[in-house]
Amino acid sequence: MIENILTKKIAEILDEIYGDNIYDIQFQKTRKEFEGDITLVVFPFTRFSKKSPEITAKEIGERLIKLPEIKSFNVIKGFLNLEIEDRYWLSQFSKIVDQENFGFVKASEKTPIHLVEYSSPNTNKPIHLGHLRNNFLGYSISEILKASGKKVKKVQIINDRGIHICKSMVAWIDYGNGDTPESTGIKGDHFVGKYYVKFDKQYKEEISELIKNGLEKDEAEKNAPIFLKAQKMLLKWENKDEYVYSLWEKMNSWVYDGFEETYKKIGVDFDKNYYESDTYLLGKKVIEIGLEKNVFFKKNDGSVWIDLTSDGLDEKILLRSDGTAVYMTQDIGTAIQRHEDFGFSDMTYTVGNEQEYHFKVLFLILEKLGYSWAKNCYHLSYGMIDLPSGKMKSREGTVVDADVLVDDMIENSRKISSELGKVHENDINESNNLHQTIALGALKYFILKVDARKRMLFNPEESIDFNGNTGPFIQYTYARINSILNKNNLELNMSSDIIINKKEKDLIKNILEFPKVIQEAAKLFNPSLIANYIFELVKEYNSYYQSTSILKAEADSLVIFRVLLSKRISTNIKYGMSLLGIDVPERM
Repeated sequence: MIENILTKKIAEILDEIYGDNIYDIQFQKTRKEFEGDITLVVFPFTRFSKKSPEITAKEIGERLIKLPEIKSFNVIKGFLNLEIEDRYWLSQFSKIVDQENFGFVKASEKTPIHLVEYSSPNTNKPIHLGHLRNNFLGYSISEILKASGKKVKKVQIINDRGIHICKSMVAWIDYGNGDTPESTGIKGDHFVGKYYVKFDKQYKEEISELIKNGLEKDEAEKNAPIFLKAQKMLLKWENKDEYVYSLWEKMNSWVYDGFEETYKKIGVDFDKNYYESDTYLLGKKVIEIGLEKNVFFKKNDGSVWIDLTSDGLDEKILLRSDGTAVYMTQDIGTAIQRHEDFGFSDMTYTVGNEQEYHFKVLFLILEKLGYSWAKNCYHLSYGMIDLPSGKMKSREGTVVDADVLVDDMIENSRKISSELGKVHENDINESNNLHQTIALGALKYFILKVDARKRMLFNPEESIDFNGNTGPFIQYTYARINSILNKNNLELNMSSDIIINKKEKDLIKNILEFPKVIQEAAKLFNPSLIANYIFELVKEYNSYYQSTSILKAEADSLVIFRVLLSKRISTNIKYGMSLLGIDVPERM
């Protein structure tokens, strides 16, 4: 790469003219308003040159111009802008033009495992829009880490126990009348989620009645009959009551069937599932060990805590006074179990930013328990996702269900593409698959193009637009390029003596950036870098396509080059979109 060539030469030049060999050599892309391809930041060298940035830049530029790769240079306010010879860009392009996995680094046998957790739903409700951001982020980060050379395993922890699960169970006992997903024709996770909403409605009514009868609100919340039933059921479950445990297994199995259907539809998968009902037991054992080591302490009511005030945090409960576990108990057990299973070097948790404090505490507890790998645990914290109609609340049944959203997006794709004439309807199965590909591409891209840390507004109609920074726009461009490639009749043997124009040079430069973008996205856990790279590449190509004849260029050698350029761009689009979990259709 040109940076490597320049770094070596600049170091020699600086040593020769300023007599020091410790330099901070930094490059930037040349700003569009200036001539050049790459810019050297000169300011760090002025303390050695004892001259102004402009003079320093000029002295370096006059020596660099002797390199065969440098065409010209100019100095703007202490920045040295270098224009690279076209033949250099062509030679670099010829090296990677047919590389299928250009930019992807293969992990070696000795590469340690990087574990990525995502999804991790509760078995009391279906997957909703908020979960979709989690799933798309976790899956995409897994693929990006793999492409950067890491060995990755994808896992989830299914929150299948606790008071929230008991709420659905109590409501089904009281109001279910023996109904099942099969008898009602309702998808399993939706069916169970309906009773979670029913519980909340009944709970609120009972609270209201108790307040009318003179209780304070907090007392009413603790003493509502349906809530007391759920608490009692949780204790029975932890004591393996036969009826409660059997009902729990049955209702969870309904939910798992529903989850699997959704995961298949949205295109995510896992190497291993963990269940809170298993890992909380290990967590409880670890709590006992921590008590013996004086890492934890017991309060008078029998509850177990850790004091983190000296670390700038606070006291954190690990076991309730009745001996039941909290989320932290389970997470401690899960982390340890995963390390026993995979011996990972790093673990990334994809969880919303409302849990940032929770993960600070978790990683610190694991460190205090003596697990050195805890320092390599990372919380991929992401912002909440809203709709134009406002915030979602699962208890009140106002969430946007993932299955319904995807189905609506598919219908929108069918309607909008038909109105615009963007899709040629042929075989009915092919048409259905195509609209699902467009819909999921629209949904995933719209969510992943936003920096994960930012709260975002999801607009379904805006996401499926065939113009602008959207998945369908990129998919349509890919299909258009594919159409060009199919019309070419020439053998693709590239000539080295063609003359390229500025747009072609810029496209080659953009293509060559792909490996660097992958590494940066992996380092920062940021799929939006991939999304926005692809969009810029596609936007640049569309501008080129509008202004440049590809198949009717004045010479066959130029046609071949332009077809190969188009092919390479289509391959970058395809592999870039795959890192976001998005398919691109061969034709539309």
